Amino acid sequence: MALGCHTTVVRELRTLPKAHLHLHLTGSARLATVRELADKYGITLPSALVNEEVDWGEDGRDWSHFQRRYDAARKTIQSAQDVRRIIREAAEDDAAEGSGWLELQVDPSSYAGHLGGVEQAVEVIVDAGQDAARTADIGVGVLLAVSWGASPEQAEQVALLAARYAHCGVVGFGISNDERLGEPEAFVSAARIARDAGLLVAPHAGFYTDHLHVRRCVELLGARRIGHGITAAGSRSTLEILATSQVTMEICPTSYLPLGVLSSLAQVPVTVFQQAGVPVALGADDPLIFGTRLIGQYEILRDVHDLNDQALADLASQSVRASTAPAEVTKGLLAGIEAWIS
Repeated sequence: MALGCHTTVVRELRTLPKAHLHLHLTGSARLATVRELADKYGITLPSALVNEEVDWGEDGRDWSHFQRRYDAARKTIQSAQDVRRIIREAAEDDAAEGSGWLELQVDPSSYAGHLGGVEQAVEVIVDAGQDAARTADIGVGVLLAVSWGASPEQAEQVALLAARYAHCGVVGFGISNDERLGEPEAFVSAARIARDAGLLVAPHAGFYTDHLHVRRCVELLGARRIGHGITAAGSRSTLEILATSQVTMEICPTSYLPLGVLSSLAQVPVTVFQQAGVPVALGADDPLIFGTRLIGQYEILRDVHDLNDQALADLASQSVRASTAPAEVTKGLLAGIEAWIS
């Protein structure tokens, strides 16, 4: 995995084929779309969201400030048509940035109230993903997720739904929200249901929680990818486990400063993981809230971490290999990356 200074030739990152593996449905929405939907339903958005304030100040750097903005945006999604629009626009935006494969993580319970129930929400989301893939000419997979605060029974319900739709666009089972709300032990049964259906298990961990939480997600849940996982960079033993098992870290550089997890972009531990042999896939997480889409994450690694084009191509390759894309899609994207760097 090559890391180094810029080469003389600086290639256009939008033409670098890549996969986007860490993106949430509401957080993927265009601000213009959220504003339009808010006007339609008579919803008042927080001024900070409307004004695109990414620097929340020292007093605002906690999860509650993020959650309030996210919840406000999610309230604007009130129909199947709204869901379809946001997923279609997310696919279009990623395709325009060179992504050939997109995975959206969605907690269906968040939209069930307007769509007739959890199962009906899953049907809408899955169908919307397939439609978006056709219209935007990009592969789209869905990870059905539950909150870390969900009960084991809720998690099993969603895992069973994920298993039912495993051959209809659902590619994995996720656990999202603030990971301090729960422990991996509570999700063992749900993760087993997902794995038995051939689905990826990809929980968020190591954002606020320590490296042991990341390790337990791998050992107890069979996680093949970890959302964020940045605290694992501080433990040699956990890094060894991640490297041996080739568990991919989904790193979203612009997510950490606003929430006070890191104090500078230079601290994002991509190099630490790479040097330890742990794969990394860059993600945008919630660009609606944090203000930067996937291409901007690559630009940060180029400009702040001084990664050269070969290193960026390596990251793109890791994102493709860690994805759930079909073999023919993976082969085509990897060939495109090789052509980009050659």
